[in-house]
Amino acid sequence: MNPKLKQLLEKQGYRFSGNHSVVKTCRWTRNSLRGKGVCYKEKWYPPVKSHRCMQMSPSLFCNHNCLFCWRLHSGDRGVSWKESFKGIKLDDPREILEKSIEQRKLLLQGYKGWEGIDKKKWKESLKPNIIAISLTGEPTMYPRLGELIQEAHKKNIITFLVTNGTFPEKLKTLEENPFQLYVTLAAPNKEVYKNLCKPSTPKLWEKLNETLELMNSFDCRKVVRLTMVKGFNMTKPKEYVKLIEKINPDFIEAKGYVHVGESRKRLPHDAMPYHEDVRDFSKELEKASSFEIKDESEPSRVVLMT
Repeated sequence: MNPKLKQLLEKQGYRFSGNHSVVKTCRWTRNSLRGKGVCYKEKWYPPVKSHRCMQMSPSLFCNHNCLFCWRLHSGDRGVSWKESFKGIKLDDPREILEKSIEQRKLLLQGYKGWEGIDKKKWKESLKPNIIAISLTGEPTMYPRLGELIQEAHKKNIITFLVTNGTFPEKLKTLEENPFQLYVTLAAPNKEVYKNLCKPSTPKLWEKLNETLELMNSFDCRKVVRLTMVKGFNMTKPKEYVKLIEKINPDFIEAKGYVHVGESRKRLPHDAMPYHEDVRDFSKELEKASSFEIKDESEPSRVVLMT
């Protein structure tokens, strides 16, 4: 691990649970502990509880360089690294889980003395019952991902796996399905995909489409997340619908890009849509399909469809 990269990530609130694995508390965990609201996932996807959700990733690496991503890309801030597991000693799945829980617990210790903290929730938060495998990087690049999911389920911790969909071969060979599978769809066609997601190798659009077709075979809750970037991909609703219909997902999230982190250096502030923009585009999707808007969360700029 590049020492400068590690220093930058730790400054941003990440804690390492291995050579390439990290954990971080999210604002909805903090908000929930102080009685200031919960993540939309708690409302829409039982049995999620925001204060007991652990956000982590077994992979710091990614094969996309999305303009809208908050993470550091190799070359940012004068720091470079290989976006690959080649030559890296793999973290053990059980150790990733145990160390992530421990590191998160250390982060949460500092919240105990906060004014307005819910002491009962705080105590519960030390024992996560869900892990969102989505914090940074592309988790399906980690060769032992299926074992990590198994280890979590052994501890009665449910798993939400979020993927960019470019490793269908990994999804096919998972030893165990996640409780909920998210696939990010940030483009209606290959041209927009290449311009916005900046894939690092050829044929990743084709890989994503393979994953969309594969999702039907998964015996778990399936969600397509549309990351909406104003002026870039909030167009061609019929083309989105054609892609989504390959999956027949349980839910669709249209979620607005947020102008934070390193994305501020790649995109203008007005690329962040207002909630009403996301709602309006969701209505266009509704008109072009059999999907229906079911709910929305304005604080997160997200609309739920089924």
